[in-house]
Amino acid sequence: MSRQERRAAARLAAVQALYQMDVAKSGINDVLAEFESHWIGQEVEGEQYNKAENAFFRDVLEGVLAGQGEIDVLVDRSLQEGWPLRRVEAVLRAILRAGAYEMLSRKDVPARVVITEYTDIGGAFFEGDEVGMINGVLDALGRRLRPDELMGTARNAR
Repeated sequence: MSRQERRAAARLAAVQALYQMDVAKSGINDVLAEFESHWIGQEVEGEQYNKAENAFFRDVLEGVLAGQGEIDVLVDRSLQEGWPLRRVEAVLRAILRAGAYEMLSRKDVPARVVITEYTDIGGAFFEGDEVGMINGVLDALGRRLRPDELMGTARNAR
């Protein structure tokens, strides 16, 4: 399994863990222990979960929690007016927070990779406008936080 595939699995696990922490009010230590021992790389209810880059999983999860105040403000600014992050569905909120964290703090990951990876995760959970919203919000964040990486990409994407 390639590093890219292990990182994709880590992102998916981080989104699921953030969702669980948000909805079930689980603590980070419990979630880390559960995901690293019972989910990542394991077969659960007949479904095989991919091996993940555990350090990357931990970094995204811990980074979102440590910077959640700043991350939420950044995402709020990129959402349609009148739809603050707290009003967004919980899985969507987890995806946007994780993507925003990477855009803000993981400069080693190209902005386009962040947008693509989290848009793909969104596609695993949603079929409607949510996927386009994830793409749009992360693109707007990228243009604000990493303008040098994304300058002119809208014109060149055609």
